[in-house]
This record gives sequence, C-alpha cells and structure tokens, in this order.
Amino acid sequence: MNVLIIFTHPNHESLSYAFLQEVLRGCEENDVIQDVQVLDLYGEKFNPALEFNENKKRRDMYKDPELEKYRKQLLWAEKIIFIYPIWWGRPPAMLMGYFDKMFASGFAYKDDGKLFPKGLLKGKSVVCISVMRGPTFYPMFWLNNAHKVLMRKALFHYVGIKKVKFFEFGNMENSKGKHREKIKKVYHYFQKINDHSLTS
Repeated sequence: MNVLIIFTHPNHESLSYAFLQEVLRGCEENDVIQDVQVLDLYGEKFNPALEFNENKKRRDMYKDPELEKYRKQLLWAEKIIFIYPIWWGRPPAMLMGYFDKMFASGFAYKDDGKLFPKGLLKGKSVVCISVMRGPTFYPMFWLNNAHKVLMRKALFHYVGIKKVKFFEFGNMENSKGKHREKIKKVYHYFQKINDHSLTS
C-alpha cells in the first residue's frame, strides 16, 4: 500500500506534528504499507491562492505544470492521510487552497451531464486526523457536524473517494486532554491498518 500524508500546520513543535510522527512510526511498523510520502504544505511553501487571468484559465487547472508533482502524488497514493488543526470550525485555509487547486475538473472529477459528476479518484481511501481547542462534541452539536460533512460529502465523495475515516480530537489545549492516549490510539491504528480495515 502506498501512503501519502498531507500535513498542514506551520509549527513543527505543535501537537499536530506529534501526531505526524506517530503516524509515520505506525506506518514503518506495518508490513502492508510499502511506501510513504509526506507533503508538508507549509514547509513546501505551497501557494493556496487561485490565480486566473488571460494566461491561466480555470478550465486548464487540471494540467497546470506547476501542480504536476502534486497530481502524481495523488495518483500514486492508495491511502491519503490528512493531519491538520480545526480553526473556525474547518481546516486551515492552506489545506482548503490545496483542495481548490488539486480537486480540479478533468483530474479529480469529470462532468458528464448527470446530476453528479464522475469521480476520478475512485479506489482510494482517506483518513483525517484533526485537533481543536474546543470540546470534541462542539462540531457535532454546535456546528451541525459541518467539518465532517464538508470533508466527506463536499470533497471526498465528490471526487469518488467513498472510504473516509475521522480522528477528531477536542480539548487539545487542555492539560486534561489525554494527549498521550489519543496519540497512542492513532499510532496503533496505523501500525495495524490494512486494505480492508477502513470503512466509510
């Protein structure tokens, strides 16, 4: 199994980075996982801003040469892991900009005249690992589960990825947030994960 980890946090001393290290450790100890690539969006200085003008058309974004290496990563990966904080009830703007550019028509989906487009990233699976300051139930009850609905339905299902698992951890700036227990949970998950262990 080829695994692509997309890490989105500007601070390598953050809790998100600690989760990244444990995901990598779990993957290294898993015989099912053949290869792992890490894309650090802030470290890569990825430009999340869209730019359209007379020379750059939105309809041509799927073949933009500046994004070619990122397209190759997505095609190569069988399992894609996103690690990010939840800010203002959603992923960072950096990650949303990545989706804006990479989930382009002609690459991630294709309009064929039907009610919903044809997803072109079928067969892949996704794991989202997110941390937030507020309590775990906050997105579910106060925001009507907006984070998971956005990621699962508006993004991944739209491009054909049906298997999506979430680790959504709250109270992570609280001394009683059970940080080690949660990090250990993620480590063990990737240590044991296989092609059939991820359910949508």
